Amino acid sequence: MSNRHFWVVLAMFAIGIILHYPQQILLTDTPSLFSFLGLTRHAVERVLFLIPVSYAGLAFGIKGGMASLVVALIIMLPRVFLISTYLPDALLETGGIILAGALVNLWFEGQKREKEHRQQIILKLEAAEQELRVSEQKYRYLFENASDAMWVHDMEGYILDANKAFEKFTGYTREELIGMNAIRFLVSEECIETTKEVRRKLLKGENIEQPYEQRFIRKNRSTGIMKMTASPVIINGEIRGVQHVARDITEEKQLQENMRFYVQQVTRAQEEERKRIARELHDDVSPPLLLLIQRLDSLASGTRPKLPQSLRGSQEDLRRQAIEALEGLRRCAQNLRPRILDDLGLLPVLEWMAEDLVRNHGIDTQVEVEGTERSLPEEVQLLLFRIAQEALSNIRRHAEASRAWITMEFGDDKTVLIVRDNGKGFELPERIGDLASSGKLGLAGMQERAQLIGGTLRLQSELGKGTTVTVEVPI
Repeated sequence: MSNRHFWVVLAMFAIGIILHYPQQILLTDTPSLFSFLGLTRHAVERVLFLIPVSYAGLAFGIKGGMASLVVALIIMLPRVFLISTYLPDALLETGGIILAGALVNLWFEGQKREKEHRQQIILKLEAAEQELRVSEQKYRYLFENASDAMWVHDMEGYILDANKAFEKFTGYTREELIGMNAIRFLVSEECIETTKEVRRKLLKGENIEQPYEQRFIRKNRSTGIMKMTASPVIINGEIRGVQHVARDITEEKQLQENMRFYVQQVTRAQEEERKRIARELHDDVSPPLLLLIQRLDSLASGTRPKLPQSLRGSQEDLRRQAIEALEGLRRCAQNLRPRILDDLGLLPVLEWMAEDLVRNHGIDTQVEVEGTERSLPEEVQLLLFRIAQEALSNIRRHAEASRAWITMEFGDDKTVLIVRDNGKGFELPERIGDLASSGKLGLAGMQERAQLIGGTLRLQSELGKGTTVTVEVPI
């Protein structure tokens, strides 16, 4: 193919040479091809050299075109300097032909490169489309076979697509789900409001606390619980829908509820046993000790003049030991279950514990109340007391603190208990769930008690900066 083009160009140059030098080649006085136009002063034939130059540029590219342009220049120069009688005109015309040939070749090269660029773009687009098709197939496979439930709905809530896991969770087939409004799955107004809030934040580009939990009504009218995340579906820069990825945690929640119920029952039984032991210590053991002390007092007053000095000393020691035993017994009973908690409530027992910390351990402790005091359920009071008791016990035994503060905050929607100190503090584990494994069983027990009443426990502590325990209980 290239050889054919070469011979065509060569033939064109041969014809151009003959027409450009007719008298020198044919050895006759043959007039110029364009002499009938009266162009005797100009060698218009040199314009014909643009034909092979252009053809070579089209066939062989910029290099071939420029090479043919050099050949054309070599062919035209002898006439310019040896034959033409008007040298300036000949030079100008030859330069114009060379310039025109160069421009034609550059234009051909530009067209060729543009064509190649378009072809490359087309190839890239085809490759991108192929990759997109492969990606769509992979995404579709992952979407369909994911263990987590996945579904997509538009901004009005109508389901556009759903996978097998969502079919299994809801009990509906994919054909039944498509076109169904997702709101019909939600159990309560609270769940509906949560969904609307998520959609509002997605539209505004705000952060969403994820994952979050939602309760669903299944086809068989049972309730399922899912932990889910939501992400916007963006098409042409506009949010056109929402994609959800969710995991069925119904059984996990049931196990948690069962465990919580079991722990509640154990806690209640434990508190009842503590109450019983405290009552027995107070009612059955304390009176004999008190009677023993009174008999010792009576014996000492009746026989004191008659007893030797050594026996009077032993009698005093016995009386002192009996009094210490009685005080220890009462303290043990109070710690097991202070009657002040059952008789007067949480705030008085907190003040009693603060006074005990000041009197017996020298730690300046203050009790503060913020907001309007309200009565709390018995179980909430009891567990908040146990949390405060454990926190104050940690201050007494480990914190090496000189001051402590107990704060009760009564808000409109929650009650907050805060216990803090100015002690030495400690390093917290990365997660609050690691308290038990790190050996801090008392703190772990505080967390479990907070969860039993639907509350949350927060711990703040730094070495040398004390510790703060905060318990929030919703109303």
